[in-house]
Amino acid sequence: MSTSPQQRLRDWIAAPAYPWITGGAVTVGAVVELIAVPGGVTTTVGVLVSAASLMWRRSFPPVAMLTVAAGLIAFAGDVNLYVSIMVSGLTGCYSLGRNRVLHPALTVAGGALGAVCVNLVHINTWSRMDLPVPALWEKGSLSLFAESFLLTVVVFGAVMMGDAVRSREETRTERSLAQAKLIAMERQQAAEAERAAIARELHDIVSHSVSMIAVQAESATYTTPGLTPEARDGFQQIAGTARSSMAELRRLLGVLRTPPGDTGPAALTAPQPTLDHLAELVEQHRAVGGPAELRVTGERVALPAAWELSAYRIAQEALTNARKHAPGARTVVEVDYGAGRLLTLRVRDDGPGTGPGSDPGSGPDSVPGTGHGLTGMRERAALVGGRLTAGAGPDGGFLVEAELPWGSG
Repeated sequence: MSTSPQQRLRDWIAAPAYPWITGGAVTVGAVVELIAVPGGVTTTVGVLVSAASLMWRRSFPPVAMLTVAAGLIAFAGDVNLYVSIMVSGLTGCYSLGRNRVLHPALTVAGGALGAVCVNLVHINTWSRMDLPVPALWEKGSLSLFAESFLLTVVVFGAVMMGDAVRSREETRTERSLAQAKLIAMERQQAAEAERAAIARELHDIVSHSVSMIAVQAESATYTTPGLTPEARDGFQQIAGTARSSMAELRRLLGVLRTPPGDTGPAALTAPQPTLDHLAELVEQHRAVGGPAELRVTGERVALPAAWELSAYRIAQEALTNARKHAPGARTVVEVDYGAGRLLTLRVRDDGPGTGPGSDPGSGPDSVPGTGHGLTGMRERAALVGGRLTAGAGPDGGFLVEAELPWGSG
């Protein structure tokens, strides 16, 4: 994906070589200036130190104080204001504010004091050059300090700009961290909610199986002729253990509450869906979400209830995502009953794929997505020892693939 010019500029500024390149460029410009307009020893040394020190402003931010001080000394030693001094001085003040080497108020106060000192040196120089300089505190003498005022304003502006950029970046970082934390919390809550839903469904499955064990054990006591007393006691113990297991199961899972939409009697008594209901599910999607097709390969086998339910829910959630992120796209649901007792479920569409606003995938080579639907599908696949990948399909669109092993070969 191409980046904007602003992003490329930000990346270049953030590069480690940036301060060395810019500092070196200012130093070269200072040398050229000094050759064109030679200055005294103090001015020459101050200009070169002020420019060259910019190269270390990122690796050692306090060096910016030397940059500004050397620039002020160089300006004080010559009434000429070199362009390189202006550039290095502004950059140094900006760096002091950007890295907050000192509190901005102290930085501005120090710059103002330096500006006054430079101004006093210049006043003394003007008087020795026989220029009309009024005595201090006489009428019109305040105009002599206009230079101090201008330098202070420039220092204040550069420091405040650097501090503002620093504050903005800190705010952006804090916002990003808070957003990441919120996303992590939402994913955790979605995973917990999905686990609770899975536990409720498994509770129904296990309760049915254990209750059948109890009923059959009780019935065998009376319907099986010729039972010995020991056999009859064994059946009674089986029935009692089954009833105790049911009570313990209800106690452990009693804290789970049915979601608001599932409180009716039908929700409590309706049978759990299986892979036999996939055709109906695909038909429902076709009625509201666009063209859809169900493809089944391999011989249909009756899988354990947890596998049937997990596969159905994964297909249901994948179709929901297809309707949400690729409305009108053609969707294909593939079910493969592998010979190695491996159930493979694929749901793919020919929509835009993992574009902006879509529920990003979490394939082997991609970053985990933040979509709660994908989180739930992964939870269901992991519940039965399987794995789920989601992302851009080989022919475009979006692909959800789940591999659910249901027994050893």
